[in-house]
Amino acid sequence: MREKIALPASLVIITAVLLSGCAATGQGTLSGHVTIGPLCPVEPCHPTPEQIASAYNARVVNVFTLNQDVLITYSKIGPDGNYMVRLPPGSYIVDIGHIGIDRSTDVPAEVTIVQGQTTVLNITIDTGLR
Repeated sequence: MREKIALPASLVIITAVLLSGCAATGQGTLSGHVTIGPLCPVEPCHPTPEQIASAYNARVVNVFTLNQDVLITYSKIGPDGNYMVRLPPGSYIVDIGHIGIDRSTDVPAEVTIVQGQTTVLNITIDTGLR
């Protein structure tokens, strides 16, 4: 008859975390940095950190199917301008959630997500403020 061995709870937790990470390896990552500007209609422009964070918080990066008929997911943009989203491998169209007259020559863009890899798409948003 086999003896049962009691494992320390910390070992059980570590094993569960490692195994859950393995399950997530079936996905890839889309990430990048978003630059937004101008934020003021006149120069010199000295927005407060709160105004900058608000400009990023008001916008999202959208991920669509290739024919752009289905929104797969979106990512909020952090106050530092960075975004990240995990996706199954495949090809997608990335665009911004347009606010007012926001525009970008960087999107819409087709990206290909590869399992276990990060695809980087940096985006510059022109707010149209002059």
